[in-house]
Amino acid sequence: MEKSFQALSRMEYPGRIIIIGASPAGDDAVIYAITGRSPSSQARRIVVDAGRTRITVEPTDEKILATGNPDLLVYPAIVIGKGIAVSNGKQTADIALQFKAGAVPKAVLENALQSWEYEPDEPNFTPRISGCVFGAAALSIIKRAPDGSAERRYFDVPQLAGGGGLIATYTGANANPLPSFEGGPVDVGIPYRTAAQAAEALYAALGPTAGKADLRVAAAAVYRDRGGAISISVKNRHE
Repeated sequence: MEKSFQALSRMEYPGRIIIIGASPAGDDAVIYAITGRSPSSQARRIVVDAGRTRITVEPTDEKILATGNPDLLVYPAIVIGKGIAVSNGKQTADIALQFKAGAVPKAVLENALQSWEYEPDEPNFTPRISGCVFGAAALSIIKRAPDGSAERRYFDVPQLAGGGGLIATYTGANANPLPSFEGGPVDVGIPYRTAAQAAEALYAALGPTAGKADLRVAAAAVYRDRGGAISISVKNRHE
């Protein structure tokens, strides 16, 4: 297991990142981050709604955003209800609808994502990555198979105190086209006792190495303790 988010230091451009696990105190931890290469990808921020149940990716500049594909760039990243749903697209809302009594996280994702495919952003065909916490935790990736079909994978994520699993849209190579993430979730440490520490640490881990462009956009962390109390922290590059 990586001691923290060190795996990201080896990824120049991981795209979007989901980390799910537990804090050292055993709180549910859901952490999300965005990186972007294009002006439209950079022209975004993460916003928490007034009810603190919905964390959305929104534009900082509508005109710049319109040069990309707004349908793929603006979405609810995290929805908090009976469980916590997270994804890199509009599928987050469908995941949140599956939080029903008796459901298990992997089945929640399987049911919610059955009609979703990878993103239609040729030539990258960006994977859809998703996760949820509902008693236990799970992650998912839907990516393009060599024959053009949707390859769907679902993973249970152990919620051991101070650890979790990381999944991203890309391998980290800054190439064209972008290579999709491979394998299952990367085991990572979550040594951060607060959501603020986790969001700051993820944002810092995504910082550029010497001579490289800063591709960071935003990071957000949600912690929920055993009593159900929620703590949210967001770090934006652009306001």
